[in-house]
Amino acid sequence: MHLDSNPIPAVSPTDTPAWRDPLGLMLASTGEGVFGVDLEGLCVFINPAGARMIGLEPKQVLGQNMHVLTHHSHGDGAHYPIDDCPIYNAFRQGQPCRIDSEVFWRADGSSFPVEYSSYPVFDQGQVRGAVVTFVDITERKRAQEALHQAKNELELRVAERTQALETALQQLRELAAWSEAVREEERTRIAREVHDELGSLLVALKMDVGWLDKRLSEQEQRAAEEAQAMREKMRGKCQNMSRLIENAVVNVGRIITDLRPSILDHQGLWGALEWQAQEFVQSAEQELKWCMEVDEQRVLPEPMAMAVFRIFQEMLSNVGRHAQAQTVDVDIVEREGWLHLSVEDDGCGALSQAFESAQAYGIMGMRERARHFGGLIDIDSAPGRGTRMRLSMPLPAHEGAL
Repeated sequence: MHLDSNPIPAVSPTDTPAWRDPLGLMLASTGEGVFGVDLEGLCVFINPAGARMIGLEPKQVLGQNMHVLTHHSHGDGAHYPIDDCPIYNAFRQGQPCRIDSEVFWRADGSSFPVEYSSYPVFDQGQVRGAVVTFVDITERKRAQEALHQAKNELELRVAERTQALETALQQLRELAAWSEAVREEERTRIAREVHDELGSLLVALKMDVGWLDKRLSEQEQRAAEEAQAMREKMRGKCQNMSRLIENAVVNVGRIITDLRPSILDHQGLWGALEWQAQEFVQSAEQELKWCMEVDEQRVLPEPMAMAVFRIFQEMLSNVGRHAQAQTVDVDIVEREGWLHLSVEDDGCGALSQAFESAQAYGIMGMRERARHFGGLIDIDSAPGRGTRMRLSMPLPAHEGAL
């Protein structure tokens, strides 16, 4: 059975002028593939674009079973039963269909993704076949795949950034908690020093003052020799009180220096760094190798100077707590607008993971201080060969006053 007793010409124009065959001209000029099949699935016409897409000439297609010719397998090569073919079901059931998830096969055995539509053809109320239009959507699929891949990559990057942000926020919370714990520990230590040292000194002074007051009130009742002996005792008591006051002054000065190093005000940053290094090696009984090549007339802004000083203190503190070193090498240089401050020891060293740990709050604190001024902390260490910590910080373009 055929679709029509007078099928549309398969190929080129006949002797009839083109304007007398507008349908043939339209089929020949369209870029989409168009073919018709009868109820047996045999091709009754196909336009040049459609034949070209499946790698054949129109005359080679006419009379061929189109499912067997170009729709016989799925994209993965699996057999496509003709009973499952939407094109055939469309004209058998009299319902149109539109599919964009399948492939057509070329004569050379290759396939291409296709979007096709099948419309039943009726003659006097009876289905006689179907007209199928199709288009190669290879580029569209590539664009969709590229878009899908880009979407997946974007989602992955968003997930990674979100995870990184959550990690950073968690570290920030932990750092804030650690900073608060350090401050509380420092307050506790200072309160203990005030209570244990200054408190005991003040109690001793109060007792001595009470003793003096009582002895002075008894002086008039004593004989001359006893009064003279008591005056000598009171003089000794006053000397003892003077020593207690001196100790109190020293303790107060030490507590004030812990709270805010006044040496920065008196000697500037460069002098304060050298003083801190000397203090450290004396208390730790280590050898100091000191090298400083900076413009000592340069005055850094107070917040930056304080940050550099605190970072230096933390570097030395790490050496004292963990390194078990004999020698500390301090190198401070100014080069091309940057300040480079390094502390290197000959101690036991550690794996790099130890300095990147989420619990390395001292390191995190140094890095946060440095980052605030555009600087960074670099750490080079390995077990058995010591540790080098280096601060690199851009110097301000214009000098500021402390």
